[in-house]
Amino acid sequence: MPADIRLEADDRNARMMQQINVWRDELIAWFKTLFSAAIYATLIVTFGFQVARVEGLSMAPTLEDQDRLIVNKFVYRVSAPRRGDIVMLYYPLNPDKSFVKRVIAEEGDTVRIVDGRVYVNDVPMDDRFVAPEFRSHDDFGPTVVPEGYYFVMGDHRNNSSDSRHWGFVPKKYIIGKVQLRWWPVGHARVF
Repeated sequence: MPADIRLEADDRNARMMQQINVWRDELIAWFKTLFSAAIYATLIVTFGFQVARVEGLSMAPTLEDQDRLIVNKFVYRVSAPRRGDIVMLYYPLNPDKSFVKRVIAEEGDTVRIVDGRVYVNDVPMDDRFVAPEFRSHDDFGPTVVPEGYYFVMGDHRNNSSDSRHWGFVPKKYIIGKVQLRWWPVGHARVF
């Protein structure tokens, strides 16, 4: 085999090896990027934020069926839920299910409901967010919220399964605070 043919073959082999190395480096870079993105996404979903969908009307008119929400899971790692917060929580009777409700009372508070009017520590709760047709006429309590627990209710008071029916919610069952309704876009709102 003549020398110039050997040089040409060696040159082709060198270019092919160089191209294979470039592809290998590119493939490794893509793998690192996708792996990092998966780790970041897992961390964000586990400790940061979660997308949720409302199923049902128990929070109407504040939230409607099929609304899409962003739930801040980090906020309650550094602070406690407060009265009035809209929260996503595990259903205490079946923690495989999750609900969205409003915190009505915190640990140590006394809750009483008279003809549908909610009193926390004997002070009537400002509940202008409850539409007149969604008010109930129930009586409940008085009862004291134990340490480490919360009393929650839906805004659609006569169509909500909540603490009046299944009791207090342990803090460890509160997933996070509803921060944003992003769908439908025309009704987007920060809470």
